[in-house]
Amino acid sequence: MKTEYTLPLADQGATLEVVGGKGASLAVLAGADLPVPDGFHVTTDAYERFVVQNDLQPLIMAALEQVDPAQPATLEAASRTIRDLFSQGEMVPSVAGAIAQAYAELAGDDPYVAVRSSATAEDLPEASFAGQQDTYLNVKGVDSVLDAVQRCWASLWTARAIGYRATHDIDQAAVKLAVVVQRLVPAEVAGIMFTADPITGRRDLATISAAWGLGEAVVGGTVTPDTIAVDKGDGSIVSRETADKAVMTVRVDGGTEEQPVPDALRDAPVLSDQDAAELVGLGVRIEELYQRPMDIEWTLRDGEFAIVQARPITALAEPAAAPPTDWPLPDPKGKYMRGSVADFMPDPLTPLFSSMIKPAFNVGIKRALAQFFGGEAPPILDNYILTINDYAYMTITIKGRDWWWILTKMLPAIPRMFGSAARHYEEVALPCYAEAVAQWEGKTPAEMSGASLIDGAQVLTDEMAFYLNTLQVDTLGIAAGTEILFTSVYQKLIKRKDDPSAPTYLLGANSLPIQAEKSLYDLAQWCLEHTGLVAYLQSTPVAQLVGRWADGEVPHDVDGDVWRAWQKRFRDHLDQYGYSIYDLDFSKPIPAHDPTPPLQMLQVFLRGQGRDPHARQQRLYEQRVEAIEAVRARTKGLKRKLFDKTVGWAQTYTQAREDSIFEIGLAYPKIREMLLELGHRLAKANAIAESDDIFWLEQNEVRQLAESLDRGAPVEDLSRQVEQRKMRWRAAKQVTPPGQLPQAERIMGIKTDAFMPVSEEDQVGDVLKGVGASPGTITAAARVLHGPEDFDKMEPGSILVADITTPAWTPLFAMAAGIVTNVGGPLSHGSIVAREYGIPAVLGTGVATKRIHDDQLITVDGSAGLVTLAAGEA
Repeated sequence: MKTEYTLPLADQGATLEVVGGKGASLAVLAGADLPVPDGFHVTTDAYERFVVQNDLQPLIMAALEQVDPAQPATLEAASRTIRDLFSQGEMVPSVAGAIAQAYAELAGDDPYVAVRSSATAEDLPEASFAGQQDTYLNVKGVDSVLDAVQRCWASLWTARAIGYRATHDIDQAAVKLAVVVQRLVPAEVAGIMFTADPITGRRDLATISAAWGLGEAVVGGTVTPDTIAVDKGDGSIVSRETADKAVMTVRVDGGTEEQPVPDALRDAPVLSDQDAAELVGLGVRIEELYQRPMDIEWTLRDGEFAIVQARPITALAEPAAAPPTDWPLPDPKGKYMRGSVADFMPDPLTPLFSSMIKPAFNVGIKRALAQFFGGEAPPILDNYILTINDYAYMTITIKGRDWWWILTKMLPAIPRMFGSAARHYEEVALPCYAEAVAQWEGKTPAEMSGASLIDGAQVLTDEMAFYLNTLQVDTLGIAAGTEILFTSVYQKLIKRKDDPSAPTYLLGANSLPIQAEKSLYDLAQWCLEHTGLVAYLQSTPVAQLVGRWADGEVPHDVDGDVWRAWQKRFRDHLDQYGYSIYDLDFSKPIPAHDPTPPLQMLQVFLRGQGRDPHARQQRLYEQRVEAIEAVRARTKGLKRKLFDKTVGWAQTYTQAREDSIFEIGLAYPKIREMLLELGHRLAKANAIAESDDIFWLEQNEVRQLAESLDRGAPVEDLSRQVEQRKMRWRAAKQVTPPGQLPQAERIMGIKTDAFMPVSEEDQVGDVLKGVGASPGTITAAARVLHGPEDFDKMEPGSILVADITTPAWTPLFAMAAGIVTNVGGPLSHGSIVAREYGIPAVLGTGVATKRIHDDQLITVDGSAGLVTLAAGEA
């Protein structure tokens, strides 16, 4: 019967606000004719009436004033105070009468029931709150039920519940508690079922934990249950682990207790294959009802299942396959390594990028070498870029015929390249690339055919690959060579004891990454002139700003003209610098498409936490000029000529390297626009689930689908293949790819530790070895960023830990106290920028992102190239 303070279990009015998360879920299940034990809700109105009648709210809030989630003693003290208040309060007669009436209407004479807490901030998709409030089992009689309800109300204020809400910024004054009273199932077997694999995240498997007796032993973790994995498609058993079940929860007068499991049952399976399949069938029905993976508590008695609770699974891992363990060589006699251009591809490659970039690179390298050294494409480096377990590797097998070309064509041309490479980059490589991109700029993707979209994306990918291959000669290789040459000349012939280090002479350049930072800083200075705008930008979370900055709606308390002027200025910034890439795989958004990093950096500048890049660059430039003048004043003749020539080369090519890397992304806005437009069409035609899924198809598949769309023909649904490839990618992402295959101490006579990351096998203990790329020592909390999706986690004063840093990562350096990467060395982008910012950096550790976790205290020694890991958190 429905009353002011109680509702039948399946009542349509049993909403989250009225009956809490657990109650609302049970109402949905009962309304869908699932086997839910009969019962009723005690609504949040009853809780509120009790609090008001006993004048508890002011006392509750007073007890919470001293709470600090970081100090457990304050949580315990507040909890004891508040729970004492509830135990001393008097039950309101009208509430007690409604509960007694609802209990009397349950079948049977004074039936045994379970009394369960159900908070309004509970069992939500984003936070489960599991175990925060109390449950009482085997309760019998009106007086006992009323006492259990009152104790449930008090459990809204357990120490763990208070701390959980404080940590998740949930308003303590707004939470309320309902109670669910259900007939108790005297279960023979009970447990938990996840309608997905909680370890791998696979959605095609359900996982069952089962034990003898009531389910509290499984939920509370006091027994090791049987574990069964079941295929949700056909109900077949995928795996079964039968545990030694030592204890079970059983009913006793007035409650429950744990008792030993009879010897005959300890090692016996608690569910048959048929039972497990039937249970998973119920789980599939519940998952379809909620449209998401579910965490379900269940019981079994006399061959009949009952569902006693269901909540969304929170923090479920994305599904992954088994990680690869073997690294098969494409050619058993071949040699392969991850370095050079492969450094720009730190993650496993997505299928579309992989199938488009490999032929583009393999043609592009030969095209570039033919352009540099004359003649036809050289007969070397077949399959220059390939993949092993989806990771990019370079082929470095040099055959006899290849050596002849190297000796007669390549080596004689190297001296000439020192003088012409920068000019070739500025006058040929970059203009040609920019012109190729410009030819597609005027085309509107929405007006292009599907075949034209994939053709255009491939053409621009080819041009990018050719450009990047020319950089290996024009800027990347020459920059490394000239910096090494200058450092050697300086240290052997010039440097005195108190002279600055060699990098001092190369800092202070006005490179494109620095110009992008200056642009943001200047925008922040303009914003500071407008109080309402600054207040909005500072107080709004970055994730919300990303969705709002381009909206036509003007935020409250911001002048409309100011808002529109800010939008234009920020859009101009993205148009000029937003094409910079995070890594080479075009499946990953660029700042122009996901402006999280520049918006976050803008907030840093607005808070006064970022240093003026104009002043920093000017200071470094003046230090450089002063150091050069000091050397020139005390040297003459050949020494001065060597110094002038080598430092000039190194300065020229260091800036050229930074600029040229930044420009790699010139084609990416248009490539992504075309592919996402085609992805939108494929999703609309149900070939894939969403537009981004196009990156998980291969180029030939995309072409076939595009041609079918152009003809108006039906397209094949490839969503299953997409999910399988995502699972394989996630599995590959879990492993650290070997730097070389097979492992070798030298390549072409050069020791590999000079340019390769430290191998995983060599990284043992609490000290990671790497390359000291920027001097100094710092101890601080680590912040592990796996890509642009994590940029909003970066906090000022923390140590940035990443696979690799490219120019698009530069804004984060202004917040970082130090840098640690898996990939890179003293001549890479990360080292240059770290030295510009004056922060310690250790690059090329190979395993930093896997060995270091967020908030872990680490020490970065950029002079010695060591990262020391502390056991605790900062």
